[in-house]
Amino acid sequence: MSSISVSTFEKAVLKELRNNNLSIFAGAGLSMGSGFVDWKGLLREIANELSLDIDKETDLVTVAQYHCNAHGRQTINEAIIEEFQRISQKNETLNILSRLPIDTYWTTNYDSIIEDTLSDANKIVDKKIVQSQIKNYRPNRDVIVYKMHGDKEFPDDAVITRDDYERYDITRSLFTMHLKGELISKTFIFIGFSFEDPNLEQILSKIRIDLLGKSPKNHYCFFRKVNQLDDRYKNLDGTIDTKAYHYDEVKQDLKIKDLKRYGINAVLVNDYSDITVILKNIEKKFKINKLFISGSAEEYGDYTKKDAISLLHNLSNSLVNHNYHIVSGFGLGVGSYVINGALEDIFKNKSKRTTDYLTLRPFPQHESGGKSLKELWTEYRKDMIDDVGAIILLFGNKIDDDGKIVEAGGMMEEYQLAKNMDKFIIPIGSTGYVAKTVLSEVKKDLDKYWYLKDSINILENELNEEKIISEVNSIIERIRTSI
Repeated sequence: MSSISVSTFEKAVLKELRNNNLSIFAGAGLSMGSGFVDWKGLLREIANELSLDIDKETDLVTVAQYHCNAHGRQTINEAIIEEFQRISQKNETLNILSRLPIDTYWTTNYDSIIEDTLSDANKIVDKKIVQSQIKNYRPNRDVIVYKMHGDKEFPDDAVITRDDYERYDITRSLFTMHLKGELISKTFIFIGFSFEDPNLEQILSKIRIDLLGKSPKNHYCFFRKVNQLDDRYKNLDGTIDTKAYHYDEVKQDLKIKDLKRYGINAVLVNDYSDITVILKNIEKKFKINKLFISGSAEEYGDYTKKDAISLLHNLSNSLVNHNYHIVSGFGLGVGSYVINGALEDIFKNKSKRTTDYLTLRPFPQHESGGKSLKELWTEYRKDMIDDVGAIILLFGNKIDDDGKIVEAGGMMEEYQLAKNMDKFIIPIGSTGYVAKTVLSEVKKDLDKYWYLKDSINILENELNEEKIISEVNSIIERIRTSI
């Protein structure tokens, strides 16, 4: 096979994510994960009315045109409305994508699952359905969704028949122009796409021949590997139709090789659910570069204040020096020193921008509106921790209403949230308080916290800052190279 490995794909995608240069092209297969039909499902009844078997047809655009010729457009419009107005199911693949820094989506789908999922992820979506919208700019937008073939809300304008495709360069030429530009400058992942759309094939060919010659930009797609155990290869007597299986295997390999002409590299999966697993792993690898330092301190336990400040400052400095992004909630007695350490390394290196290496998330201190401060803090913590790959816990104490030093409940909540979100947890137990309590808990399940197994003694007992900082960096590197 001429496909690429999953590891090669992951490495390339992580690079493009870190450069903010990744786009998604979504086909019907992605929406099927939310309970919507593909093209064959949409046109099944329409084909039946023409006495055609949709499962035998490969040119579905022409099937739609045949029906339009015979019965007009309205039946097709009604099919689009009926099929795509349904309540969608949860789509884990889209949920993962929505959490990643991807600012452009292209789709030939009529449903709204992409923009709905992005909105649920608190992203401001600028949706382009007709080409007159392309010139407009939604203020503060986070992501653009180009709906190349229209939207379920406007079925009259949906691109589905041969007539629609033939008029595309007149009615939707700006979509073509923008897609050409992005295919040249950005890296695309094609998900749920069969590459049988004549419009996309024409655009890809135009780019290859007119603009890029023999050196197209690398893009990626998924194919489900031909499997001889599939029902379609089973004979009535239970034996395998090896001839049909080998035919489809050869055909798939030829398709994969052909796509390389356009710079599209195929990743073979055994099942479509594998795509979700691959993307989830990419998300983990991407987010491990972002670390939340959780800590608060009225006092520093076994550390002198000077030594505690030095540990916090130099740990943060070292992490930024190793190109990690630090998120800080500005915890009392901890946050300022974490920030100072990060800024010292950032300002030392002219190529580093503060926003690329440091995110400050100070907590609101006074109630306003309908929510209590406690509710607001919990939601704030969830949002903050969801954005990182790992949490480092240090100290964790506060003064209660009676003036006593107690463990910081907010920091313990941060640990519980990180645990529930399956984040990597690194407690520096030697700093005491919540960090010590968390370390005692994770020690009981080192199969789950495998990345801490060789570091427990240092995390639990070491007070020397150089050894602690070195061990924390080793733990993160252990995680990076293992996931």
